[in-house]
Amino acid sequence: MATLTISERAQAMPASPIRKLVPFAEIAKKKGVKVYHLNIGQPDIETPKAAMDAVRNADIKVLEYSHSAGIESYRRKLVEYYKRDEIYVDYTDILITTGGSEALLFGFLACLNPGDEVIIPEPFYANYNGFATEAGVNIVPITANIEDGFALPPVASFENAITDKTKAIIICNPNNPTGYLYSKEEMEILARIVKKHQLYLFSDEAYREFCYTGKHYSALQLEGVEDNVIVMDTISKRYSACGARIGAFVTRNKELVNAVLKFAQARLAPPTLEQVLGEAAVDLPADYFEATKAEYLKRRDTLIEGLNKIPGVVCPNPGGAFYAMAKLPVDNTDDFCQWILEHFSYENQTVMLAPGSGFYGTKGLGMQEVRLAYVLKVEEIEQAVKCLEKAIETYNNK
Repeated sequence: MATLTISERAQAMPASPIRKLVPFAEIAKKKGVKVYHLNIGQPDIETPKAAMDAVRNADIKVLEYSHSAGIESYRRKLVEYYKRDEIYVDYTDILITTGGSEALLFGFLACLNPGDEVIIPEPFYANYNGFATEAGVNIVPITANIEDGFALPPVASFENAITDKTKAIIICNPNNPTGYLYSKEEMEILARIVKKHQLYLFSDEAYREFCYTGKHYSALQLEGVEDNVIVMDTISKRYSACGARIGAFVTRNKELVNAVLKFAQARLAPPTLEQVLGEAAVDLPADYFEATKAEYLKRRDTLIEGLNKIPGVVCPNPGGAFYAMAKLPVDNTDDFCQWILEHFSYENQTVMLAPGSGFYGTKGLGMQEVRLAYVLKVEEIEQAVKCLEKAIETYNNK
């Protein structure tokens, strides 16, 4: 007799290293333990009131589908937004998506066939694994090292990884999970590689505004590879609007825009009210990001200084975003990150971290690393670092 089965795709779908320990955190909270969430990039910065008010005051009689490519007035506003950063595109180069996640999935589906390969410097945003699994695409990781601060791997690493199945390279700039900010020179190296081998360059630029040690250089500013470049964007982190689920797929490749539009039409339309919010956010004052960026910079400095004072901990100083990857003096951070929630508290407090192994494609790497998101207030970060120091000491003496 036939039985119900789960698809091979579903079975292959990886669990999120960012969220898989949530049940243990929930149990700790039920015991009355305060949990400092350094595991997930959920900002505590208030979503701009002007953007929220635009939704509250929207005079909409019927909440209709928007155009599948997104509301035209919003796309035109985004042209002005990009122009401020010396990125020049037309509104027809922009498709609004349900978060940056859908933009990346659309890119995989439109640019790669099942079985094709995409090269990604590791550690990389763990959900790229999930999107690749959904699209039947194979990720080929090349390793960036913590000793180099997670800088772009050498050209030879890319060249050695390219096969006749390679169709794209993905970067996240500034990087999630490392916080590394790719320089103009590194971006130009990538441009030469994709031009030489006629590959797509997917650039996830969700954290463009949050750069501390240099200026952000967008893949859309690269010359001579206009048809190769696709930028995946989102309002989630920029305006502390993670729940709005509004992103963008941006490319000057008209053939690719038309192909992706068919996927966009199949899912009908991106959310309408959230587009109203996103459009209003574009009109925020020019200095809006200054206070937010200054706050993240304080948090970064507090976290990195605190971590590097813990015996045996190594943590490069991130150039952007609001993440850091740290190497801890423990053998297995998957075990440690679960143990610290299940069995440890200091002054009735503990810390939730994301184990590093989930951000690597190469089996066995990242086992001593964790990703930390500095999205808590400075005082809470200080307490979290104290907890972590005590936890490491206790764990290694048990």
